[in-house]
Amino acid sequence: MILVTGATGLVGSHLLYQLVSKGEKVRAIIRDKNKIENVRKVFSYYSQVPDQLIEKVDWYSGDVLDILALEKAFEGIHTVYHCAAIISFNNGSKKQLIQTNIQGTENVVTLCVENKIAKLCYVSSVAAVGSSENGEPITEDDMWIPSNDHSLYSISKFKSEMEVWRGIEEGLNAVIVNPSVILGPGFWNTGSGEIISRAAKGMLFYTEGITGFVDVRDVADAMIKLTESDIQGQRFILNSENCSYKDLFFMISDESGKKRPKFNTGKNLLALAWIADSLLSFFTFRKQKITKSIIKSSLNKSKYSNRKIKTTIEKEFIPIKETIRFTLEKFNEEIKH
Repeated sequence: MILVTGATGLVGSHLLYQLVSKGEKVRAIIRDKNKIENVRKVFSYYSQVPDQLIEKVDWYSGDVLDILALEKAFEGIHTVYHCAAIISFNNGSKKQLIQTNIQGTENVVTLCVENKIAKLCYVSSVAAVGSSENGEPITEDDMWIPSNDHSLYSISKFKSEMEVWRGIEEGLNAVIVNPSVILGPGFWNTGSGEIISRAAKGMLFYTEGITGFVDVRDVADAMIKLTESDIQGQRFILNSENCSYKDLFFMISDESGKKRPKFNTGKNLLALAWIADSLLSFFTFRKQKITKSIIKSSLNKSKYSNRKIKTTIEKEFIPIKETIRFTLEKFNEEIKH
């Protein structure tokens, strides 16, 4: 049986669909059973009978931080896909980032080693990969160097990945994937889903930052292919295209029939927005929405190479324009109901 952590998240739910639809027996760890509805929605994007597929999943109530519950979840398991993670650029989430991303991964890796799991596939991030000094696309060989410039999320993913490398040193058969910004349908109020849903309603501003983007279907597909292969002890950047936020928002606007954003949000304007949001969060006791890490990320210009994954398993990626078209199609279907 296959074990999936983080099964109710963007990557986990799409991965779960691909595994179940090909007849695999899967156990999914879940903290909140109400979130199974998120998975059902994702299944409905691809299947006319999502409920039947949901029933095929062995839903297990637990948490990657609860080592005792996790031990029971590992019974009868031969393969593990570790997708559970907190994605946040808010300094107020430091405790969650450390616990779930680092300690949770430590627990999963330790149990994989103890239970002699046949293979582990860990979902890391390009945030755990280094930078390129010469402006060339970043590769798997560019090492992450500690710096005060790194976000807490980046630090947590790097340290999480170190736990997997520790397991590999102890004899664990594992592969690591480092996706760029993941796009795909579902979860419209968080992460990249929120970016697309907001842009689809029309946006006035854009930034000149550049980063990589990848379809969630490609992430799940690459994970399965790598896990089912003889490849081990390696990491792979998963990236379809490098694209500016400006071009991304233009593509979303064009596909949505909305006007393209007109104003470039430069560093100074973003700094003012950060100050205003800081004051608002202070007086209303809510979490900051615009953080220094988010501002830096929106202005940063990084490109990522997908050469290794393409040559290793002959992986071809869905063009981002097609990803946007597919995602908006599902978004529009949902808001009509």
